[in-house]
Amino acid sequence: MKRFGLNSLQALVCVILVLSAAACASIGRPEGGPRDETPPVFVNSNPGPSALHVDRTRLDLYFDENVQLDDAFNKVIVSPVQKQPPVVRANGRHVTVEFRDSLQPDMTYTIDFGDAIKDLNEGNVLDGFATDFSTGGSIDSLRISGMVLEARTLEPAQGMLVGIHSDSAMTDTTLRTVPFERVARTNQLGQFTIRNLKPGTYRVFALNDINRDYKWDRTEDIAFLDATVSPYASAITVTDTLRAHDGGDSLALRGGTAYYPNDILLSWFNEGYKAQYMRNYARPERRRITIEMAAEADSLPQIEIAAGSFAGRKISDWALLRTNATLDTLEYWITDTAVMAVDSLLLATRYRRTDSLDQVAWYTDTLKFFFKEPKQKEKKKRKSEEADTLPPQPDFLAFGSVYGSQQDVYLPLLFEAQQPLGSIDPAAVRLEIKNDTLWTEVPGVRFEPDSVSPFMRRTMAVDWTPGASYRLSVDSASVYSIYGQFNDKIKHEFTVKPLEEYANLTFTIEGLAPGEHAIVELLNTSDTPIRTAPVVDGRAVLRYLNPGDVYARLYIDRNNNGRWDTGSLTDTIQPEDIVYFAKKLTLRKNWDVEQAWNIYEVPVDAQKPYAIKKNKPKLKKGERAPQEGEEDDEFSDDPFLQNSGYTSNKYENNRRTNTSGGLRTGNTGLRY
Repeated sequence: MKRFGLNSLQALVCVILVLSAAACASIGRPEGGPRDETPPVFVNSNPGPSALHVDRTRLDLYFDENVQLDDAFNKVIVSPVQKQPPVVRANGRHVTVEFRDSLQPDMTYTIDFGDAIKDLNEGNVLDGFATDFSTGGSIDSLRISGMVLEARTLEPAQGMLVGIHSDSAMTDTTLRTVPFERVARTNQLGQFTIRNLKPGTYRVFALNDINRDYKWDRTEDIAFLDATVSPYASAITVTDTLRAHDGGDSLALRGGTAYYPNDILLSWFNEGYKAQYMRNYARPERRRITIEMAAEADSLPQIEIAAGSFAGRKISDWALLRTNATLDTLEYWITDTAVMAVDSLLLATRYRRTDSLDQVAWYTDTLKFFFKEPKQKEKKKRKSEEADTLPPQPDFLAFGSVYGSQQDVYLPLLFEAQQPLGSIDPAAVRLEIKNDTLWTEVPGVRFEPDSVSPFMRRTMAVDWTPGASYRLSVDSASVYSIYGQFNDKIKHEFTVKPLEEYANLTFTIEGLAPGEHAIVELLNTSDTPIRTAPVVDGRAVLRYLNPGDVYARLYIDRNNNGRWDTGSLTDTIQPEDIVYFAKKLTLRKNWDVEQAWNIYEVPVDAQKPYAIKKNKPKLKKGERAPQEGEEDDEFSDDPFLQNSGYTSNKYENNRRTNTSGGLRTGNTGLRY
């Protein structure tokens, strides 16, 4: 029995060892090789590329691997434009395009897939793929290429429609009534190529075609080139690098074709056009009515009471107007207590409104402003009065500092009220500075109406002592609103920032034409202006800056009005030109920085620092984002468009030229 048990145990051990060895020999399946990072390769199509006399309405394309489509409805674009977009599908290695419009005779068709095609497994994008065919006996083969940037921020326009019209067919209404003849879409870098053009002279536009009708509505973003373009082609020699099996490289020359112009720069903008009408009106409280217009206005509405015992009284007799510079937000504070007591105000108004012919004309309407105290509020008020045996506390006017306990040395003291201000007793206002342990009154200071909000705000301009402590005292019942409400006693203590807490920055600007006005805008890391300074005698000085990372841009102030102005296609006016300083600036406490800036040194498409770009291109697998100071100098994936050495002033009004490395500004100024 013992011998039998021992042999059984030995047999069990042997089985376990055999199974363990088998498991060790099969711990995992073999690796599948390196990760696929190459996009799909086009193999063939039916009809084939540049096929002639095509009469079928279906196009079949085949690739070397399984593919998928990304947003084909928006990304795949056909020229000439189709009333009904084609149906595009992917199945395995096969992509089909089915036209729903009949094909025009003797016409070259282009199907531009943009970046819609990618492989199924890894998502590698086949960028810039396009094919063509003709229903006639020849293929139109000319191209025009360029880039579209946002005028105000130099952001690359991604997925924006770019189209052409024949110059001979252009009228004042063509862009709004006739679809583009041929179109393309911009890629992630804002680049475009309109393909398969006939010889001729064209007008070029970019459009944010919201309603997909290939025509411009005045509310849509638009870009236009001032000059006409005449595309042409030129034979060139292309150098290819060949790699042998032993790893060595050799050069091979072959013939190629370059297509021009390839350096068109379009700057898109919005005219800011809005149909004028009264968007909203309300009476949010008994003593205030508001009117909101849909667009900027050039005149105030004419308003008077339409009915009742006050009929015919103009609003200027019984209300105080608070508005903005564009006259589209109106706030009337009722000053007449008798009018204020009326629950239902019927007002006859006459204001300017856009009619059906898109013309602004005077329009008459009667508006009803109704207000009644909420019942719930009245009940709470009665209960509170019944329960409270103490004398009621006065409802003081809110009037306080905007900036808080720390005052910037370059700003005035700023106070704001919640109601329109009536009067301030200057004798009740005292400003004191602390010397050692004593407070000394600062003479000759007083509150003045603020230039931006004169009814609600008051400012006090003071030659501040950096680093000093101040105290503002305002006696009670010395600040009154237009309703007779007065303030409680105010004591506001604050400190002025010392100069060593600031940095100063001076730009020395090169490249401005004689007599050209420019303004520098300092930007935060969100690309938002925080300070501005005019360029005077070639210098822009920005003082008392807070430490931190900043960026800068400059605009050419053509009309010298101190603000950036958009363009107008209606009046054939380009937006004012923008230039970015290409690098980040780091400001430190108690530092003075003087920075030279040649505004035409860096190509326009490489000016805006990558860190503050909003429309960043998607990075490919394994690709890293550009570091600070690196430039995006890639202009096109087409080898016939890269580094062509093409230089032309014809299409850029002698202000911009193209060099290898990207679009570059000329040395005589900046025009788009």
